[in-house]
Amino acid sequence: LRDMPLSISAGVGFIALSGVAVLNGLVMLAFIRDLWHEKGDLYVAIIEGAIIRLRPILMTALVASLGFIPMALNTGIGAEVQRPLATVVIGGIVSSTILTLFVLPILYQWAHGSESSKQQSDEI
Repeated sequence: LRDMPLSISAGVGFIALSGVAVLNGLVMLAFIRDLWHEKGDLYVAIIEGAIIRLRPILMTALVASLGFIPMALNTGIGAEVQRPLATVVIGGIVSSTILTLFVLPILYQWAHGSESSKQQSDEI
């Protein structure tokens, strides 16, 4: 995409990115699960959990992305090492944030929807 080879620094960027992405996903799922047990309705818990966690996840992504922009735009000495790392982290944080906020709650609903309907039928 940016006409750069996959290098060791890009690999390090993937490792750092995976840590941030997994942490955001785990915090989101734990929050949704806690709301589900508190409220008793999975759908309401997913909607409220995604809305409540929206700002912290966006702030984390924005700060991390903005912090790497000088490295991504660098053309001076050492830029050949810094640019791939920053490019991987910025692109990965943007895509993982979108996945965490929109796709992950949908997958959680899909995976646990049968449990929710079974739990509701038991209550009736």
